[in-house]
Amino acid sequence: MGQKINIAVTGLNAIDSPGPGIAVIRGLREAKSLDVRIIGLAYESLEPGIYMHELIDKTYQIPYPSTGTENLLARIEYINSIENLDVIIPNFDAELIPLIKIEHKLKEMGIHTFLPTEEQFEERHKINLPEFGKKYNIKVPHSKAIFSVSEIPGLINEFSYPLVVKGKYYDAHIAQTPEQAQTYFNKISSQWGLPIIVQQFIKGAEYNSTGLGDGKGNTIAAFPMRKQYITDKGKAWGGISIDEQEILKLTNHFISSTKWRGGFELELMKDNKNDFYLLEINPRMPAWIYLSVGVGQNIPEAIVKLALDQDIKPYKDYAVGIMFVRYSYDMIVDIDEFHRISTAGEL
Repeated sequence: MGQKINIAVTGLNAIDSPGPGIAVIRGLREAKSLDVRIIGLAYESLEPGIYMHELIDKTYQIPYPSTGTENLLARIEYINSIENLDVIIPNFDAELIPLIKIEHKLKEMGIHTFLPTEEQFEERHKINLPEFGKKYNIKVPHSKAIFSVSEIPGLINEFSYPLVVKGKYYDAHIAQTPEQAQTYFNKISSQWGLPIIVQQFIKGAEYNSTGLGDGKGNTIAAFPMRKQYITDKGKAWGGISIDEQEILKLTNHFISSTKWRGGFELELMKDNKNDFYLLEINPRMPAWIYLSVGVGQNIPEAIVKLALDQDIKPYKDYAVGIMFVRYSYDMIVDIDEFHRISTAGEL
């Protein structure tokens, strides 16, 4: 291998609703073409990834995206002065716009990213999904952004119950009645703010695909997965790679028509007429991205190579019938480590 590459990764909250960070890091650790030093970027001192020293060489706390790009940039400048970062891989939706806005400044510091454009990020937003579907000829459920619980009684004019109540970044619940819709509106808006998205409920089987676009309309990686075990938060706790050509066609169409740049996840529903509906586009790698290593498409590795402008050949095949089963376990952590990350902001 060549020179060691210093890669900063966010999303270390490996909890019941996990961030993708640990899965991404595992993929990087197993990348045959890379020699990596992993720098964890955490928001809270109890993110489990901080203490996974076999995966992460050093961790720094960073400010929440809501504090603004200037605070984030100042912190990255400090971290870079010590670690000489080569690549940053963000793994939360809310991080992307701040990093996209400072992408050129990071490049001046020698730090590379491989992110969607701001236009791509905005047009795939849940609020804009109906227009997105029309523009790119992709079936999407009818949806509407609302800003007040007073709008809920009038939803009966456009929707039938049950319907799906979603946050602008995260969280989704199926409401059977207007009263439930109001409860979920208050719950989600208190955590993620407004607007709240109301979406037509599609009854059927849930599928996902993940992949990587090169920003020029070419597919570098893509494969579909079917969830086998879903938590009460709607997260995949088990899944299997499948041979589903219609999903691959849809995924390739998404990449080629939008010229998507970076990793992504498509959340899909197959109805009783065997039509696939696009429910959501996550503009970064999913928490189950380690499955990409299992099927023979190491997407975290490929993203680093694209960020560094290295040659990479698109993956043409993937293994079908490869499963992932998520698990949790207790780590023993010295209280001194917790104090160090809490007070000094690094460990």
